Amino acid sequence: MQFHLFLPQMRLTIAQLVERASAAEAAGFEGIALMDHLMPPAALDQPMYEAMTTATWLAAATETLHVGHLVLCDAMRHPAVLARQAVTLDHASGGRFELGLGWGSVPAELETFGVSSTAARSRVDRMSETLDLVRALWSGERIDFDGEHHHVHGGQQLPTPLGHLPIVIGGAGKRTMQLVAKHADWWNLPIHKLDQLEHLRASAGSARVSIQVMVTLVRDEAERADVVEAARRRFGFMPAASRVIGNAEEVAAAFDAYAARGVERVYAWFTDFAHPDTLQAFGEQLIKI
Repeated sequence: MQFHLFLPQMRLTIAQLVERASAAEAAGFEGIALMDHLMPPAALDQPMYEAMTTATWLAAATETLHVGHLVLCDAMRHPAVLARQAVTLDHASGGRFELGLGWGSVPAELETFGVSSTAARSRVDRMSETLDLVRALWSGERIDFDGEHHHVHGGQQLPTPLGHLPIVIGGAGKRTMQLVAKHADWWNLPIHKLDQLEHLRASAGSARVSIQVMVTLVRDEAERADVVEAARRRFGFMPAASRVIGNAEEVAAAFDAYAARGVERVYAWFTDFAHPDTLQAFGEQLIKI
């Protein structure tokens, strides 16, 4: 099982984000994933930093962590910009960037800022074109592309990726699964769709399976009640099926069950905002054992 830290870049200062990324690296996490929104989900009064800029900063502050997002919203960037950003981060990090892409989980923010259509069909069609165009630009060849949403005539971008630049696609809809099978190295299955894993697995092609799980790690049994109550106050609105609560042994049992079903990567989202002590304990008790 690969462990990546899911660290939404909100509620925390830049210094605290760096502190947590460094702690995750020291704890043995293989990667870190940020989010991509124009408004902080369910927390409009909280500060939030931009996704690609934050990823660049954290990549510069670490040495081994793979850096990515769950997931970038396709509508927010022109594919030529996205392709260039991804390759720049790939080179700057020494091959540690992963391109996570989706067609937007919060249509309301697209409407609020007038970014693009909120219609699901239009957004997934746009993302399909984006993936084709980004991969074509990564070839370094001069390309022509005429789609419904994107048009490029004689476009070329250099440098090309250092090696294979991984693509992560999140979702479970029919059109999304077609994109997963065509483009993805990793398929991030929404945790609320986990009961469909076996049914959908064949349609994911060769993509490996990841999930995002909210983790409440009880480091000390004497503090269990307080830790669980704090998690309930902060994230009680989240579905129970998306959460794992317990000490290291209980959390490990849950992860073992995921692994038995074919999940190869977990993005752990800690309900204490990834306190460095929690990351250290997670590393010692679950990753490095």
